[in-house]
Amino acid sequence: MKRKQILATVAMLAAGAGLAACSDGGGGGGGSDASNCTNTITKKDLPAVTMWGWYPNMQLVVDNFNKLNDEVQVCWTNVGQGGDEYDKFQTAISAGTGAPDVIMIEADRIPTFQIQGALVDIKQYGFDAVKANYSEGAWKDVSVGDAVYGVPVDGGPMGMIYRKDIFDKYKITPPKTWAEYEQAAQKVKDAGGPLFGDLGANVPAVMMALQIQKGATPFAFDPAQPNSIGVKLNDQASKDVLDYWGGLVKKGLVGTQNQFTPEYISGVINGNYATYISAAWAPGYLTGAGVGKGQDTGKFAVAPLPQWDPANPVQVNWGGSAFSVTKQSKKPELAAKAAYGLYADKESLTDGWTNQIIFPLNLTALKDPAFIDLKVAFFDGQQANKEVYVPAADAYKGVQYAPFGQYYLDAMEKQVSEVIKGSITGSQAADRIQEDVAKYAKEQGFTVQ
Repeated sequence: MKRKQILATVAMLAAGAGLAACSDGGGGGGGSDASNCTNTITKKDLPAVTMWGWYPNMQLVVDNFNKLNDEVQVCWTNVGQGGDEYDKFQTAISAGTGAPDVIMIEADRIPTFQIQGALVDIKQYGFDAVKANYSEGAWKDVSVGDAVYGVPVDGGPMGMIYRKDIFDKYKITPPKTWAEYEQAAQKVKDAGGPLFGDLGANVPAVMMALQIQKGATPFAFDPAQPNSIGVKLNDQASKDVLDYWGGLVKKGLVGTQNQFTPEYISGVINGNYATYISAAWAPGYLTGAGVGKGQDTGKFAVAPLPQWDPANPVQVNWGGSAFSVTKQSKKPELAAKAAYGLYADKESLTDGWTNQIIFPLNLTALKDPAFIDLKVAFFDGQQANKEVYVPAADAYKGVQYAPFGQYYLDAMEKQVSEVIKGSITGSQAADRIQEDVAKYAKEQGFTVQ
């Protein structure tokens, strides 16, 4: 009964949650019907596998794969981005039919579907042949225990985007530690300058990443013991980070605007913030939102993410997706071949990073001198990949996500909102998050360690 209870609750969560993704999607249909493709399959004598995915250049990626492959062809459909796709996948899981062979999933959602038995461990289907194409951290993000449930595609190594004009005006150099970040923020405030950054309650994944950077390990989950989970959300590292950002708010050093909103973007354009703590996909997002195109053209640069302990630097990640094989696939080996091969050829990878659609995790791209030495227009020609993002991606060690990660992020958002209001401290917020999530996990049948 306990196992069934867990699965039922995870299914409910997956069906009800909707994450914002990096790019727009549309369309419909799909499922396991290989006759209903958005793309045109020219090698009609080969077996085909179905796929759901929402990258804006997916048409090119699928066409490239099909052109280069003589064993299997991909029939691609865009059923929506992020949460819209997950809703359809959850419906197919519940019905026992209708899922594609290959599905694009954000890395932090993989355990949600894995615990329902909806994904295939692809280690048995050629993993050793492609293992060296990705870093250890990239593989950990798509793994549960020793099993691998996705092929890494894109990631979000984090850095600190900043306004060169503001830093120059107030004679600030990019802070290398979070202590220096606060000192610089105070200096700018004392001189009558703008807010130094922003604590947005609606980006709890950033807070999670910064807590992990300081040494937190939010969850420990072993698929061999699916009824048990480690939940540690109020350890000292987690409290310290929440207290730090709560202190910045209390001192008036950072704003409290929800991010990904017109108001926040307007503030970035108008120089209301000296820094933006974000990921490698941010330049593409900001450019699409109109940042760096008007009076703020050429005013942005990026520096490595400040560290809690400069003697022991830790790089963290925000965002990222993978291609997974679903349990409903009747051709799992061919589906795995497609998952491994999509977004792995040089043309597709180059198109992705050239147009700032994705930050690739395939080492073919990360080691390409053209990618490393790229002078990024958004950063006024700065070699951002060489100086910040590639070293961060190389050093990233990966994260163990939870089967109910969305509930945890919602709980984090709720309590960060209270910190912003000043009604509780960061430490109190961490205790509340721990109590909330641990209670929830127990209610769903988990034994909390």
